[in-house]
Amino acid sequence: MNIKTIQRWDREGRLKPAGRTITGRRYYTEDQILAFRHQRPRPPHARKIVAYCRVSSQSQRPDLKNQRLALEQCCTARGLANVEFMEEVGSGMNFRRKRFLTLMDAVDAGEIGTVILAHKDRLTRFGYEWFERFCQQHGCEMLVLNQEHLSPEQELVQDVLTITHVFSARWDGLRNYRKSLKEAIHADLSAQDPA
Repeated sequence: MNIKTIQRWDREGRLKPAGRTITGRRYYTEDQILAFRHQRPRPPHARKIVAYCRVSSQSQRPDLKNQRLALEQCCTARGLANVEFMEEVGSGMNFRRKRFLTLMDAVDAGEIGTVILAHKDRLTRFGYEWFERFCQQHGCEMLVLNQEHLSPEQELVQDVLTITHVFSARWDGLRNYRKSLKEAIHADLSAQDPA
């Protein structure tokens, strides 16, 4: 679909945007464009169902298996078939995770009808609501098994603990990097010293 055509339809008042981004850009959903053109939207069952599992570190791999098992049981109980499972090890604050990006690209392309999560923080530690809205705009439903509701105070405490944990891990990594660098320099100087 040509962007100029959509802009012309908007100027003529024939097609209204689904909403605006934070920067003020208009956006339209695929289903909205198809309805405007009197075409039937792709039925949700024609789109893939993806169950996404994530843990933060290799030491948490057993929890990855537990997440998958819980999601498999949920899919069986709901009668969902042909569910694609994505498993990933990486920080929930890293938005460059390979499988996460693959999932978001597929949602953007309209290939995913449902994303299933054990808990919303499995997708991302911060900004879940933005990603949920992004999925909704692309005709994708978010199904979260654990819907625990925290008070604002509890949420704030969890956010602070998450941030502290991430920066603590980065600090440890930086300390290890400095130690390795110092050892490499020392080894290099020792190799150059003929004595």
